[in-house]
Formats: sequence, structure tokens, C-alpha cells
Amino acid sequence: KIRRANLIDANLTGSDLTGASLEDANLMGADLAGRDLSGANLRGANLYNVNLTGSDLSGADLSGARLNYAYLARSR
Repeated sequence: KIRRANLIDANLTGSDLTGASLEDANLMGADLAGRDLSGANLRGANLYNVNLTGSDLSGADLSGARLNYAYLARSR
């Protein structure tokens, strides 16, 4: 379980984030394009300006997450 992790501008290409616990994480500017985030816990996460293009967010908990300027094209 990762809580309050600082992953600003992280390139997580190739990472398996299925069911990841990233509660309150700071992912500002991170590249999560095409990642499988199904079932992930992103409660309260800072997803400002995050690239989520084509990502799978099915079943992910985004309660309280900040998605300002996030790229969500083709995400599901």
C-alpha cells in the first residue's frame, strides 16, 4: 500500500497498476497513458495534468481525486 507517495511527473510506462493503492498520492503531471488502473484506489489523489489517455479506470475509486486538466481521451 502506497499512501501519500510523491510521484510528480513520473513516467510509469509499462507499470502494472491494476488494483494499486495510491490513496492521497501526488501524481501531478505523471504519464499514465494506456495503463491498467482497474480497481485502483486513487481516493484523494492529485491527478492534476495527468495523462490518462486510453487508460482503464474501471472499478477504480476516484473519490475526492483532483482531475483538473487531466487528459482522459479514450479512457474507460
